[in-house]
Amino acid sequence: MSRQVFCRKYQQEMEGLDFPPFPGAKGQAFFETVSKQAWQEWLKHQTTLINEKRLNVFEADAKKFLEEQREKFLSNDDSVEKAEGWKPEA
Repeated sequence: MSRQVFCRKYQQEMEGLDFPPFPGAKGQAFFETVSKQAWQEWLKHQTTLINEKRLNVFEADAKKFLEEQREKFLSNDDSVEKAEGWKPEA
């Protein structure tokens, strides 16, 4: 049976990540509170942001922007950046 977590994005018990997404306390916090589905959706959204905004992920400003967007995305904050021309699904 897969590991279950109470996902902070979906506010319900869901399948958890297989391992922390990165080392340290923040990675452990995501491991304990973010579902596998929410994390996969974030990775897809992050890729869209990187491509759409032509971010250099090695620059401090880009890293900070993505960290802020990740928090907003996983917290269901309405102010999360969307890709240009993005329309919500019906």
